[in-house]
Amino acid sequence: MEFLNLIPSFGNFAWTIAAFVIALSIIVAVHEYGHYIVGRWSGIHAEVFSLGFGPVLFSRMDKRGTRWQVAAVPFGGFVKFLGDSDAASGKDGAAISQLSVADRRHTMHGAPLWARSATVLAGPVFNFILTILIYCAIILYFGVAIDRAVVGEVKPLPNNSQTLRAGDEILAMNGVETPDLQAFITVARELPSQPVIDYTLARDGRDITIPGPYPFPALIGSIALESAAQDAGLTEGDVILAINDQSVSAFSDLVSVVKETKNAELSLKVWRPSDAEGQAGDPQPGSEFNTTLTPRMTTSPLADGGFEERFLIGLGEGLMFTPKVYTPGPLETLTISVERTWSLITTSLSGLGHIVSGAISSCNLRGPIGIARTSSAAASQGALTFMMMIAGLSTAVGLMNLFPIPVLDGGHLVFHVYEAVTGKPPSDRALRAFMMVGLMLLLSLMVFAVGNDLFCP
Repeated sequence: MEFLNLIPSFGNFAWTIAAFVIALSIIVAVHEYGHYIVGRWSGIHAEVFSLGFGPVLFSRMDKRGTRWQVAAVPFGGFVKFLGDSDAASGKDGAAISQLSVADRRHTMHGAPLWARSATVLAGPVFNFILTILIYCAIILYFGVAIDRAVVGEVKPLPNNSQTLRAGDEILAMNGVETPDLQAFITVARELPSQPVIDYTLARDGRDITIPGPYPFPALIGSIALESAAQDAGLTEGDVILAINDQSVSAFSDLVSVVKETKNAELSLKVWRPSDAEGQAGDPQPGSEFNTTLTPRMTTSPLADGGFEERFLIGLGEGLMFTPKVYTPGPLETLTISVERTWSLITTSLSGLGHIVSGAISSCNLRGPIGIARTSSAAASQGALTFMMMIAGLSTAVGLMNLFPIPVLDGGHLVFHVYEAVTGKPPSDRALRAFMMVGLMLLLSLMVFAVGNDLFCP
């Protein structure tokens, strides 16, 4: 595959690079600031804080003697502490030998073990904190669904078939009671696919029963990044009317057809609501249009912690309404955010384990080109998706840096554990050898990931 085939136009290429640089710069800045600030608190002096590598574009010296700079190559960054020979915190023995005993305490190599370990660990920890803060911001802005099945905002449907109103509380569907939101979701998933069902509602102080559309119509609730659906121009809120000339009334109908056809091309008839936002050249809002797409082999996490690989088009189901939400307090917001971050960490580790064991394709491991394309796809879906992508990528960077590979933070922590157990650090010669091995491993992994970017489907 030629690299130029990845670039449909210079405009798209520039947008991809810009989105990638913005996302990576935020994550790297937070990671390196973690090293810097904890090092400073621990008495370790930072000589240079650099965002990027190579020729310096801008720099300034602060009152503590740290030079803050932006370099020309924006794919990374580093903090160089007093006594370091390079960005990987290699030991500059000659420079350290010229320092007084008091000044050696302010180097990464002369500070107490606890200070060095805290400084190294701070980078990945700050990545996880960034993820938590992003989730907190999203929760505080959008809120959390209340326990009851109360309609917050109705979604437009074709032929004016939407009969629910904001403020309705759904008490039952087809005679099956739904005392809370979770019960409503459970009952809704168990309903047979049919265009119309009976809703028992609490509306305006009285209970009524009215006909209404299927709770999970073939309405697009989300679009997976870099999926066939995104490439076909589908957007959140679109409703699939037919697939391969077969009418669908429920999202489960759509799932069944995709599952049966596997990777065969599909033709879709789609309705777009009148209030939809689009770009030039997109179908007009409030109209029907046809499009085609081909499902792609995709790896998806399962509820039990495993993964499955099957052909998907990249659509997520959507309810015909948005549940009523409330703004949780600070403690609840933080708790939910920590739980989501932990779930992201465990899912990522599980996915890596499945790749290593061969249970899922190694093509799921992507390099800088793949990450750049994902960043561009996320940015094209709006600020929320882009923020969620940054949260996921920040967690991935934090996890990767904790791997026990010399050169990475995890490798330094292994050396610190060795020092704590034996009472002395590894010799300078051993450290240089380990660093060389770690660098080779890291470069090999990078080459493998870039190969995936270029040759995996």
